[in-house]
Parts: sequence; structure tokens; C-alpha cells
Amino acid sequence: MEAGAVFKYIRISPRKVRQVADLIRGKSVDEAISLLHFTLKRGSVPVEKLLRSAMANAMNKVEATKLDPEDFFIKSIWVDAGPTMRRYRPGPRGGASVIRKRSCHISVVVSDKLIEG
Repeated sequence: MEAGAVFKYIRISPRKVRQVADLIRGKSVDEAISLLHFTLKRGSVPVEKLLRSAMANAMNKVEATKLDPEDFFIKSIWVDAGPTMRRYRPGPRGGASVIRKRSCHISVVVSDKLIEG
């Protein structure tokens, strides 16, 4: 059985969140949550929140009444770029320099090990 969750418009660069997502891809959910809890990167906070949400979605499904949360693993996790806010500040010789404030969308799918084997 699979369940997923999506977290959109997070104000952090997708490149920074991808570093955290690569750490937990394919791991069990318990191991991933403990790894994220002790990772000293800013992207680990929204990824941990999203992973807990995906597990709650999995446990609320009708079929999941007899499943154990320890049996789940991260089937896939991906980070897409969201909209970029553009801000301007004074640049050299009276011009303007662009500051790009990037955002991202994170998606995760968890599955139980019994079906995926």
C-alpha cells in the first residue's frame, strides 16, 4: 500500500532541499526521521514534517488498520522548483542587481515493505 504527501511553496532553494532528500531516499521511515532530526541543514525541517504527514496519510487509509508503521519505507522523494521571487538592489554604476528568492515543492511517497518486497 502506498501513500504520499506534497509540501508546496517552501521558501528555500530546491538545491539545498535535494541534498537532504538524497540522504533519506530508499530508507525506512523510522531511520529517515531519526536521520532528519539530527541533520544540521535547514531543509531537514520541512522534509521531516512532510514525511510525518505522509505516514499519517498512510495510517488513515482503510487498508492500513492492520499495518505497522515500522514496515514503511520511502519509495520516492523528489524536489521541484517553485516560483522565484525577484527583488532588486542597487548595483554598480547606477544599475540594478537581481536577487532571486527561490522556492520549491517537495513530494514523497511511502510504501510498505510487504508489497514491494
